[in-house]
Amino acid sequence: MKKTNGHLQKILAGLLSGLLVLTAVVCAAVRLRQAELPSDWNLMAAETVFPTVGANVPESSTQESEPVQESDEPAVQENSTVTADSSQITSSSSESSQKKQNSDMKENTFEASEPTEEELQEYAAKHEGEEEYPVNEFTITQGNQGFGNVQIKNTSSTDIDIKKELESRLGFAIEDTDKPQVLIYHTHTSESFLTYDTGYFYESFYPRTTDTSQNICSVGEEIAKQLNAAGIKTIHDTTLHDYPSYNGAYDRSYDTVMSYLEKYPSIKVTLDIHRDGIGTDTQKTKPVFTVNGKKAAQIMILSGYNEDGWEGFKDWEYNLRFALQIQKTAAEMYPGMVRPLNFSDFMYNMNINTGSLLIEMGAESNTLEEVRYAGYLLGNVLAEVLKKSRTE
Repeated sequence: MKKTNGHLQKILAGLLSGLLVLTAVVCAAVRLRQAELPSDWNLMAAETVFPTVGANVPESSTQESEPVQESDEPAVQENSTVTADSSQITSSSSESSQKKQNSDMKENTFEASEPTEEELQEYAAKHEGEEEYPVNEFTITQGNQGFGNVQIKNTSSTDIDIKKELESRLGFAIEDTDKPQVLIYHTHTSESFLTYDTGYFYESFYPRTTDTSQNICSVGEEIAKQLNAAGIKTIHDTTLHDYPSYNGAYDRSYDTVMSYLEKYPSIKVTLDIHRDGIGTDTQKTKPVFTVNGKKAAQIMILSGYNEDGWEGFKDWEYNLRFALQIQKTAAEMYPGMVRPLNFSDFMYNMNINTGSLLIEMGAESNTLEEVRYAGYLLGNVLAEVLKKSRTE
């Protein structure tokens, strides 16, 4: 009996040893296969979508730098439209990835471009022998009507209650979508600026060019970048509406905007970005303020009143509310940034929708660098205002 029990114990021990070896082999095989066959958790992580950036390249990208001649000749067919479609930001399935995206957004800062000594010397040599005329600086923040930090210059034929309008709802609400919701365009596309901040301008200074890297389009691009970085898809149009004919520019820009609205019904905001002109042929003045130790151009928002009862401009008050919200937010984020809001009896294509405004970015005597910086700041302000509209 003892012999039989010993034999059984040997058999059981052998079976147990074999089972342990088989288990070890299976475990090793599973570990090796994990690199090829991800678990359900690995599959979930693999579905994370990262931000992407897309842009449509214009059919004709030729840029000219000669001055624009203002004439009454018929306009040619424009073909220089540039669409700056931007990133759709999709949330990650992990908290750490989301924090990474937020961090990347904050790093989207303004890329300053300061002139070198050689560039300044070359600039002076190019204008040797020319008369130099002064450029004076000013900062204006007081209007003829105000509420809190909101100041306006009301020259319209009506009175407005700023507090009431600030508390009233906007005429649109930004959605969480990858469809375009903002259109930036330029009626006076060729408007340009001084090259350097020297305190004077030369007698040959002509503040217009069709070079989009040197005119108001460069400023519109800065605004669009910030809105797109905030997840608000923005289109930037650079069609030349004021060349070769200056007259009729507003009619042509109106047609451009309407073609976009037909193609993208999701667009809720249309911003006509200009620059002001302050001064004479022998003396100019530029609006400036300083933020983070750097000089920037002051901006001025225009909003119109329907004095004549135009049938298509009955909703002017919604545009005013939008303008007041931008004015208020800009004053909070960057004190000194905004000149008093210009409210008067005009329309300037603000009848297009309830988010249509005209914004003057500095003046011709500001440098391109100062105005581009203001465009970057305005983009941040607009992003704040538009994101708030989601919850209204």
